[in-house]
Amino acid sequence: MLLSVSTALIDRFFNRDERALARAISLVESGLRQGQQLLQTMRPHGGKAVIIGITGSPGSGKSTLTDRLIAVARERDKRVAVIAVDPTSPYSGGAILGDRIRMMRWHQDENVYIRSMATRGHLGGLAAATLQVVALLDAYGFDLIFIETVGVGQSEVDIVEVADSTVLVLTPGQGDGVQAFKAGIMEIADIFAINKFDLPGGPRLKREIQAVLELNQWTPGSWQPPISETIASQGQGISELYEHIEAHYRHLQSSGKLRQVKQQRARFEIAALITEEVRRKVHAREQGFIEAVLHGQMSLEEAVKELLRES
Repeated sequence: MLLSVSTALIDRFFNRDERALARAISLVESGLRQGQQLLQTMRPHGGKAVIIGITGSPGSGKSTLTDRLIAVARERDKRVAVIAVDPTSPYSGGAILGDRIRMMRWHQDENVYIRSMATRGHLGGLAAATLQVVALLDAYGFDLIFIETVGVGQSEVDIVEVADSTVLVLTPGQGDGVQAFKAGIMEIADIFAINKFDLPGGPRLKREIQAVLELNQWTPGSWQPPISETIASQGQGISELYEHIEAHYRHLQSSGKLRQVKQQRARFEIAALITEEVRRKVHAREQGFIEAVLHGQMSLEEAVKELLRES
């Protein structure tokens, strides 16, 4: 019965039935074996989508910026998917920001699909299921997949392991530049977007970023992150930002680094799933197991090895 259900769902999925896509995503998010079977079947049909990470501090306008990038992509006849990674409710376990509400103008466009996902406590802001959903959206035939992350500081470095291109969104007047330098997230950006550039301090923040970039030792042919000045609320600078994203992807293709990025993404997905599995096993363990570690009867290394040995 499981096989027949999966076959029917796969057929509808490849016929671009949006309900089948939603069902497949729900199965993957739930961790059911059927979801993994679907994913295994569909994954070889992907590999064509451009995956773009949009990250930055809370309040920097990431959702508005993403919404405007969708508009530019649709003007160019691209099929677009968005994964809005939200913080997890400590009570329900679900996403609590609901970024889809901010992009409701696209709900009648069959070539735009927006899905909120909960982090479920994953410190990097990316749930283990996020990459699996990316793989489904890729196989479904989307040209661009945006991953908009929660924006929680240094832990956002996870996005660089996932996206082909990472856009770091900063805003003037909020200490974003200083915080970014301290947190070490400057290194993750393929493209900088100074959003709300019309606020006081925009040019200064741009100079600060340029000064940091000039300290790097650029090798011939390496990618040097451009800086876009955007006012997302007014749609200013969005086309230029989109062109920077396209230019970076062409650079990955021409330099031969695109395959390396895809392999890196697969490694991260495997590691994320292992982490999630170990976390589940820890929570399922009886109190005695935890007490043994607390009282020195078992080392942390022994505890981890025992958990990994379990089927």
